[in-house]
Amino acid sequence: MGLLNLTEPYPFNIINKNGRAPILLICDHASKVVPSNLNNLGLDQNTLAKHIGWDIGAAKITHGLSNSLDAVAVLAGFSRLVVDTNRHPGNPNSIPEASDGIIIPGNKGLSEALKTLRMKEYFWPYHQKISDEISRLWSRGKPPVLFSVHTFTPSMNGEDRPWHIGVLWNRDPRIAKPLIINLRKHPDNLIIGDNFPYSGSQFAYSLDVHAGATGLSHCAVEIRQDLANTEERVSYWVNLLSDTMSKIIKRSNIHLVEIH
Repeated sequence: MGLLNLTEPYPFNIINKNGRAPILLICDHASKVVPSNLNNLGLDQNTLAKHIGWDIGAAKITHGLSNSLDAVAVLAGFSRLVVDTNRHPGNPNSIPEASDGIIIPGNKGLSEALKTLRMKEYFWPYHQKISDEISRLWSRGKPPVLFSVHTFTPSMNGEDRPWHIGVLWNRDPRIAKPLIINLRKHPDNLIIGDNFPYSGSQFAYSLDVHAGATGLSHCAVEIRQDLANTEERVSYWVNLLSDTMSKIIKRSNIHLVEIH
């Protein structure tokens, strides 16, 4: 028996399907939804609504960027605790048994068959949709940009995180470097993490597979959740990022295929 039924949210949501910008937005941790067959993974709704269940504010920022940039966006339709779309299959944190000190009962001792079922019904359809949208945008004649939106908790494992926003990248600097430079010039004196609080060389399955391996320019942003928890704060980041990214994607080298 599968996990999905007709009343369940789909593995992904797509917005602004006809967006004209040569960029695809993705949001790997947009949702806190758990399939009903999984019984909330043994957690209450308050726990699922915390940062361990999703990236708080990321979906709203992605929606705002999609509208502002006129860009297509693909958002995961399920909680990262069901299966993390931004971790390599087989990684212990792909289906975590604990997160930030909280035990996930519904993930304890899963058989390989049940892990495979979650991958089949959620992980792979989400990534297939990203591939499909990249191909569709590319067919217009210009290699698209891939831009991933995340948020991070202000403290993790007992340690405070001072950054307002982090820019994550691995080998391709085409978007990350000018984005960091522009953000550091902002009059609000933002604290910018260059591959902090996470590194694009370690936690970037989506970008590596869909862009790094194919030579598309790409990067991810991580915005601190206490700075993205109201409509006003969401609008702040949408305006800042859309203004900066709209200029970056016009650069001549951005829409070239380059393997770094």
